[in-house]
Amino acid sequence: MKKYYYVYILVCLDKSYYVGMTDDLHRRLWEHNEGIYEDSYIYTRRPVILLYTEEYEEMNDALMREKQLKGWSRDKKIALIEEKSSELHSLSNCKNITHYKNYNPS
Repeated sequence: MKKYYYVYILVCLDKSYYVGMTDDLHRRLWEHNEGIYEDSYIYTRRPVILLYTEEYEEMNDALMREKQLKGWSRDKKIALIEEKSSELHSLSNCKNITHYKNYNPS
């Protein structure tokens, strides 16, 4: 039997997003909502709701994707969840005034 790995996004009670990776999505969601790990980010933000998943055959691919998504802005995660792929590129652009594309010394 082939093993799969899942990258997922949860919304917490406080409306924050949590990105994780597991090989058993149902078990992990149960663990999050039951508060199995008291020192976890989720513990004081329960219950959580599963919003998004991706499936991978290779654990390293799932780990790399989890790390990537954790670095994304909230708006970019929302675009992914809402399947608005056309917005992902524009949301990737740096908005800092000091970024070379936005810098105007005048």
